[in-house]
Amino acid sequence: MPQIGEKLKELRGRRHLGIRELAARSGISHSAISLIERNRMSPSVETLGAILDALGTTLTGFFSDLQSRLPFSPFYRAEEFVEIGKANSVSYRMIGINHPNRQLLMLHETYAPGADTGPAFNHAAQESGMVLKGEVELTVGSVSRRLATGDGYYFDSRELHRFRNVADEPSEILSAVTPPTY
Repeated sequence: MPQIGEKLKELRGRRHLGIRELAARSGISHSAISLIERNRMSPSVETLGAILDALGTTLTGFFSDLQSRLPFSPFYRAEEFVEIGKANSVSYRMIGINHPNRQLLMLHETYAPGADTGPAFNHAAQESGMVLKGEVELTVGSVSRRLATGDGYYFDSRELHRFRNVADEPSEILSAVTPPTY
């Protein structure tokens, strides 16, 4: 990843540290730091961790920030949606799989006639969605409701829930889950 060196140099500059001072704080030689900053050497995880610790940040924070700078397109054609699961005749196609620091799972769900998600399940998130086509029965906790085209839902996913297509044709849902827990 060629941006590691540039990002390290930027962090060091924001903290007004010279290479030798960073070397003394991190225990990594100044020549190694110089090579890393110029992208002439790839640091080991231990070396990078020591440098980041001396800069007052973590590996997770460093790479999260670095990933958010990577170029990506905010647009996705239908054929670019990624199938992330197909079970019980239900297709889950994800929108935006390569978005950096994704905090939302956006799905285009397709249910064959009679298909369901299986036994009620739960996960730590919130879910919202809209039936685009057909008719789906949604059970949340002990309450069930039939949702037709244009109807929507929003619930706490920690509640046991289950989806079932009650139409004689495929049904489709556009849904969002945050945080992306499955």
